Amino acid sequence: VKGVKDSQVFDTIYGSVNGILGILNNNVINLSEIVANEETLNRLKHTPSMYLGSCRYKLPTVEESPETYAQIFEMFESLNIGAFFYIGGNDSMDTALKLSQYAASIGSDVRVIGVPKTIDNDLCLTDHTPGFGSAAKYIASTILEIAHDTFSYPVPSVTIVEIMGRDAGWLTSASALARNEYNTAPHLIYLPEAPFDTAQFLADVKELLKKQNTVIISAASQTPDGFGHSHLSGAGKALENFVTSNIDIKVRSIEINVLQRSGAHISSATDLTESFELGHHAVELAEEGVTGCMVTLKRLSSNPYKVAYGHENVAKIANE
Repeated sequence: VKGVKDSQVFDTIYGSVNGILGILNNNVINLSEIVANEETLNRLKHTPSMYLGSCRYKLPTVEESPETYAQIFEMFESLNIGAFFYIGGNDSMDTALKLSQYAASIGSDVRVIGVPKTIDNDLCLTDHTPGFGSAAKYIASTILEIAHDTFSYPVPSVTIVEIMGRDAGWLTSASALARNEYNTAPHLIYLPEAPFDTAQFLADVKELLKKQNTVIISAASQTPDGFGHSHLSGAGKALENFVTSNIDIKVRSIEINVLQRSGAHISSATDLTESFELGHHAVELAEEGVTGCMVTLKRLSSNPYKVAYGHENVAKIANE
């Protein structure tokens, strides 16, 4: 929105409600009118979740549904669209790739650019993705608060915190940021990238309980797969039941769930700044005629922290 307001090429920006479904269902709103001033624009920085909504719709291939693509590009033509920006994670980049390839096949000059935004932090060729920093901050803060509560009781206990991440362990590993000069929790961290061994898990918990009163564990949502069967209650509850069955101790599980991706009150300032800059850079690329790409962050320095904004071929990112 800010990029288009500053643009010398584009004069109007529309928002597709619930992702690509807004285009398919003719549910599009004029953001240039709705977000008419700087005050409204800045309010979006602190609005939980996605202002336009989201979707879990996987765009079919052109071979599967050519009429879907014809419908999308007819909508673009009717609104005089020069560029289409799609914000999200890997599924969203898959959509950006398919649309850019179709545009090229029909000779359309609509530029298609992906803009990264996912707490999973699992997109290739970018240093990190906006959303991850804020979710990591929320998780670290929550783990420390859980530790404060747990340490206040003299009762031996095991607390298991289930964190999002079926395939990528970035968020679960971010729980280590709760550790400080007086807190060593989480004492055990289990990532989806590593095979889960129930016998080793139980041995690790028992060994720690010999030395300390409480054990706090961070576990990714993928962990139940190691049991060889599914658990409707999730990884945390599965591990809670497993510990209860094998150790006579107070056990509880906590599933952070959607809280970790909607805690706008504890957003990362870096996240907010980089989100705006990535969107602005996407508009600048479209002005130059660039298409079929995703805007990226390149780490120039960690101390002091410094990044640059670039772009990569979305074909090297989608589904990778």
